Amino acid sequence: MSALMFALFALMPAANDWAVLGACFALAIAVLIFVFFIQPDASDLAPHRGELDKLLERRDTIYDNLRDLRFEYRAGKYSEGDYESMKNSLELEAAQVLVEIDQVTESQTKRPRGPRTAGSAEGTR
Repeated sequence: MSALMFALFALMPAANDWAVLGACFALAIAVLIFVFFIQPDASDLAPHRGELDKLLERRDTIYDNLRDLRFEYRAGKYSEGDYESMKNSLELEAAQVLVEIDQVTESQTKRPRGPRTAGSAEGTR
């Protein structure tokens, strides 16, 4: 009988092993709940970046590049001719982006109005 008891105890994991198995089981349950039962928020599915956001980021990047160019020119990395040509191209690109930003913001703020009819003009007087 003692041999049978010894065999059973040898097959049973120690208390430490039960804690590890319990933690693994709890983690598996938590993963299954998260995967199958938690629904994504509607804001997670919406596109986060619009055209205006992209243009503003591009504008900021150009401004950062101009600032870096000015710093590197003052540090002596570029000749005056190279600096002027790169600065002019960055300023031209910045101007184009600013025009695009103006176009996007104007299209967002302008709302088309319907044609005015004689009846609607009289009603507003």
